[in-house]
Amino acid sequence: MATPSLPRDTPKPPLPKASLWRVLKARASTAARLFFNWLEQNGPHWLIAVLAVLTGVVQISPQFVQMRQAVLGILAHGADGLSGLADLAAFPHVIIGIGLMLMVPGLLLQARVAWVLALLLGALSAGLALWATHGLSATFVLSGLLQLALLLYARRFARSSLAASSLFALLGVGSLLIYGTLGSLWFGAGYTPPIHSLPTAFYYAIETMSTVGYGDIVPHTTQARMFTVSMIVLGISIFATTLSVVIGPLIGGSLKRTLEGKMQREQRKNHYVIIGTSSLAYAMWKELSSRGVPVTIIAPSGHPSPFPETADVVTADAKHSDVLELAGVPRAKAVLTLHDDDAENAFAVLAVKELAPGVKTIAGVNDVRHVNKIRRVQPDVLFAPQLLGSQLLARDLFDEPIDNSTVHKLLFPGS
Repeated sequence: MATPSLPRDTPKPPLPKASLWRVLKARASTAARLFFNWLEQNGPHWLIAVLAVLTGVVQISPQFVQMRQAVLGILAHGADGLSGLADLAAFPHVIIGIGLMLMVPGLLLQARVAWVLALLLGALSAGLALWATHGLSATFVLSGLLQLALLLYARRFARSSLAASSLFALLGVGSLLIYGTLGSLWFGAGYTPPIHSLPTAFYYAIETMSTVGYGDIVPHTTQARMFTVSMIVLGISIFATTLSVVIGPLIGGSLKRTLEGKMQREQRKNHYVIIGTSSLAYAMWKELSSRGVPVTIIAPSGHPSPFPETADVVTADAKHSDVLELAGVPRAKAVLTLHDDDAENAFAVLAVKELAPGVKTIAGVNDVRHVNKIRRVQPDVLFAPQLLGSQLLARDLFDEPIDNSTVHKLLFPGS
């Protein structure tokens, strides 16, 4: 008697409470493991970024009203709007706070420049807080925690980031502009003609920082002259540092890639070339590398590469002769074409034979039905893992001898 089938829309019976609890427990354990793995890899960067933001906020917030009054006074009355050094004292705190917050993207990118600047700004923040309060404060504590975290995880910040370098340039030039403009207003009476307006102070700061020196505004007091000297020295230092930090990595990176490419071309000889990114290609690269043999991989573009950054990889299409030349195929001991696609392996063998007929070619075959087709391009070695494995297994089942000559016949076509 046939068992009646349940209708398709019949709901499945609910899981027992014990099974449901085990499922939930397993999922929670997996989620916790993924979270802690992420925290181990990225947690320090986010922690330092949050500390930088908090330090910047507490550095700026107490000075906001005082700075606003100073700015409004300067805009309304020029140099007469500065009531004293207390008005100028707000600006260093604000510059340091803004600088710390500008460093956050670079810290998240693990940029070395951002780490150095955050360490410097954090030390300045702690020093200003200690000098202003003569004791512990929220700013001093946060700055200390930021310094400690930066020192503990210093090795994680080793990247060269153009974005962080650009932020450094922006922070340095902006700080110098504020310093030069406010200082010119403060010592304005010591110049001929006197500096009493914000546009004139800004013009003189730019003129002095760039070392142009038209001579239309001349310092005649000792204080004004010393301030002008400080602007010239700082201007040259900051502009030189900015050029080295921003432009240096671009030129250095391009030069490094050029030299490395030239050196690699010269070193690629008496080596093995693997074409493809299949699992067999990766296993073969791992085996050859473990034997201390130099290996160059030609990985097709647009495909994920399983090879580590330390591997010698040329990302391009192996059908082009210039790519094969770049990989050193004419000077190689052997070329292994190990694509997942058998047609790609056949084309690669033809390209290698056209460029370097004397180089040994080894073609991988993924589908045993394509063995005869691959044989037509006449590789020196034909490697079909499924065919080889099945014949070896059959010989073992029937107690047939397996020796080097047997394996040789299976690998070499026509033997």
